[in-house]
Amino acid sequence: MKVRKLQHQRGWAWHVAVPLVKPVLLATTTHEWIDGEKIPATGGCVLVLNHVSHADPLTAAHIVWDHGRVPRYLAKSGLFRNRVLGWFLRSAGQIPVERRSTNAVGAYDAAVAAVRAGECVVVYPEGTITRDPDGWPMVGKSGAARIALATGCPVVPIGQWGAQQLLAPYAKRPDLFPRKRITMKVGDPVDLSDLLEVETTPAVVQQATDRIMDAVTGLVEEIRGATAPAERFDMRRAGAREIGNPHRHEPGEDPA
Repeated sequence: MKVRKLQHQRGWAWHVAVPLVKPVLLATTTHEWIDGEKIPATGGCVLVLNHVSHADPLTAAHIVWDHGRVPRYLAKSGLFRNRVLGWFLRSAGQIPVERRSTNAVGAYDAAVAAVRAGECVVVYPEGTITRDPDGWPMVGKSGAARIALATGCPVVPIGQWGAQQLLAPYAKRPDLFPRKRITMKVGDPVDLSDLLEVETTPAVVQQATDRIMDAVTGLVEEIRGATAPAERFDMRRAGAREIGNPHRHEPGEDPA
């Protein structure tokens, strides 16, 4: 793999984080990155990935960083409540999202501004770790689609698999050894050109969201060598808990 040089200034937080995190990832994982050069080298873009583990934002940052981009994540607001961690995340350019809240519009505005400024925004369109029993992508939420329709930026899908072996969903401890295989495949930008020419109605946003999830799911099928269910898991229809550990019943919000 040919590593691309960074095209943007990374800031002090990245100077601190990369020397700490990257050696750990290299010591505990191997990786197969397929078509990583499809990550745009410059310009505003949205990268969309399926979500299988609390560890996959780190493994996703690994592929994005090594292809010359500084990722800006839409991250759940709970991470920012710790004063020190919140300060660090904001310094690294991460964007807090208050899920299921009217305040979420602030994250949308920040993401749109970042894309228009030429930055690379990473979105997990499922909104949380998949609840599908076999780990397949679920029904998507509209955030990535709305950012794309507002900016006209490329939406680049990435299918990934393996991070759940490093850290199982909602597990307290990682399984670091033996090294886990992380596979990521980058796809072509999702074609939303026809939807940019019409009014952004809820139906249009849903069409864009469905196309994004179709692209991500297709990539996951390729790297898993299996076929996803014909109908994606829908948390609302299934009555599944949308935020926090779905296996916990006591009140309080867990990471999602």
